[in-house]
Amino acid sequence: MMDLRMESFYFNLDFSFKLFLACAFAWEQDRNRERWRRRQRRRFWRHPIIELRERRGAYHTLYAELNANPEKFQEYTRMSQDSFRDLLACVQGAIRRQDTQLRRAIPPEERLLVTLRFLATGESLSSLHFQYRLGISTLSGIVVDTCRALWNVLRDEFIPLPTLDMWLEIADKFWSVCDFPNCLGAVDRKHIRIIKPARTGSEYFNYKKYFSVVLMAIADADCRFIAVDIGAFGRGNDFETFKNSDMGRRVYGKNFNFPRPQPLPNTQGPPVPFVMVWDVAFQMCENLLKPYSSRDLDHTRRIFNYRPTRARRTVECSFGILVSKRRILASAINLKMETVDEVVKACVDLHNYIMAKEQPNIELDEPVANPLPDFQHHPLRSTAAVGHMRDQFAAFFDSDIGCVSWQDNVV
Repeated sequence: MMDLRMESFYFNLDFSFKLFLACAFAWEQDRNRERWRRRQRRRFWRHPIIELRERRGAYHTLYAELNANPEKFQEYTRMSQDSFRDLLACVQGAIRRQDTQLRRAIPPEERLLVTLRFLATGESLSSLHFQYRLGISTLSGIVVDTCRALWNVLRDEFIPLPTLDMWLEIADKFWSVCDFPNCLGAVDRKHIRIIKPARTGSEYFNYKKYFSVVLMAIADADCRFIAVDIGAFGRGNDFETFKNSDMGRRVYGKNFNFPRPQPLPNTQGPPVPFVMVWDVAFQMCENLLKPYSSRDLDHTRRIFNYRPTRARRTVECSFGILVSKRRILASAINLKMETVDEVVKACVDLHNYIMAKEQPNIELDEPVANPLPDFQHHPLRSTAAVGHMRDQFAAFFDSDIGCVSWQDNVV
């Protein structure tokens, strides 16, 4: 009886093993058949359109003509020729590739040019594929690698962690340009529109009814970005997004190398902390100032609510310049999420780079004599000390020392 059972056991084991081998053999045959079909479908090692890249591609035909026409070069790349050459010298070591026996590597000039064109226009990779005669997958890799190189190379020089001297210089500029004392920056956020990523639900769906990632930024009076945070979900509210960002933790944690409090200009009053300005969505702290609630405002508080808006225009103008120069941010970006972050970081770096190199003359809009609307808002609770600090700013703006000639007409 025992022998029959053992014989049955070995028979079943042998049958299962044979069945497994048969299935594996059939699966391998299907793989080989599919590989053969793919090889049959691929008719060219390189497509004839791509084969003619070095004779008819946009880089080899248009680049020389652009160099001969500085104005057209500026329109094509959104930067001057000198800025392009300096930028190429900075990043060419990071984007240069080695030639092989099969093909020559794409030169750094072409890599940088096609990336700048992609960021400046927001054209699809399919469109650039026909212009530059490069494969779509090759173009995708070039854009990602170049954007990552721009961020890694330019970040430390053009978006550094501010030092004490830099903060004081920023504050002096805000006082001379925006008539706002002890101001270290203006905070705001911009929603970067994207195509909904797969399997993300409503994480990126914002209150404006489209999918986005958040660019949170602090800007100075020259419309340059001091600090940025990129990639937060679009559905989050502004306060939570800022508070959970690295720069928000630095502001609320008081570890941003802020200067020590100083008296307001031309006064002998008590020292007042240096602050950043934003709207009513934020919770005030020692270094973050927001307007009064729009209910039951007296003349002094209405004056105060107007004055921070002059300082906040700088960050709004920064976003406007950024989008006008980098049109990739003006429409929905159809890329992977990690690639979207690299693209936005490269755009921010290029913005600061061009603002520093070319120093465009930016004129902020003059104030208009329209009364401020009364928005009903329930403010977050603030401590008495922070509220007293805001009252000090309000009294200064309504005094003979801190007032501006047109503020009474505006409010």
